[in-house]
Amino acid sequence: MRQRASDLENFYASSLGETACYLLLRRLNDLWGDCANQTVLGMGYAHPLLAGLSLTAKAAVAVTPHLGASSYWAGTDRGVSTCISEEDRLPFADGSFDRVILLHAVEEAESPRAVMREAWRVLAPEGRALIIVANRKGLWSLSEGTPFGHGRPWTRRQLIQWLNDHLFQVTASTTALHLPPINWRFLTHAADGFENFGSLAVPGLGGAVMVEAIKHLYAKPGSGAAAPVTGLATGRKGVAQLPRNEAARSEGQKVEISHVDRPVTARFHHQY
Repeated sequence: MRQRASDLENFYASSLGETACYLLLRRLNDLWGDCANQTVLGMGYAHPLLAGLSLTAKAAVAVTPHLGASSYWAGTDRGVSTCISEEDRLPFADGSFDRVILLHAVEEAESPRAVMREAWRVLAPEGRALIIVANRKGLWSLSEGTPFGHGRPWTRRQLIQWLNDHLFQVTASTTALHLPPINWRFLTHAADGFENFGSLAVPGLGGAVMVEAIKHLYAKPGSGAAAPVTGLATGRKGVAQLPRNEAARSEGQKVEISHVDRPVTARFHHQY
């Protein structure tokens, strides 16, 4: 069962949730800047991050499968248009967004493959996607009191390999949330210190894995492999031949048919 929108909103309204959002946005700004004049889509529950980008972004839209009026109005009041929709059937045209952020979208999805397929479809060519998931090696995936303690956690290597299999080219990866997942004020006030120390001392143990990937519509030269020839077709060059069974059934039948009538007439005579 997926988390309710109200539970996610309550977490990000807490001191620990606000700190987590701040740390994720800090990493996001390192990758993308302020997304000025960009159209940004958030999938899963990316409202807190989109709210930090909505002032400069050309448009910020959040898609969430979590029903709830509170989620709708909270997102709209912060300058983020909210759409209630399933993530594997997005109501947007192909290539509609320059940036796509997936937060709390992949871990609990019934079909992560379908979610990523839709993210790829609505992303513009050469557009960038940022996938944020719970880190299997971090403490946050063990805490059920946070949204990162639900669903399937990932390692950075697993997520990179998985994205490479879904027509994305991974360009950057990092971890975030190195402070303990405890809602104590003195810990959240020291979040920058925890983040700076953790990124240097234990960079792989952050609570969240963040991977950036680019949508490519073409393959790099030499990256593909030629299909092997498994056998040569028999028969004279340039002469079309029916399969053996069809040819045996058609022996003795001489029917004059025109080019236009050929498909329909051929099926009719094969039936009888």
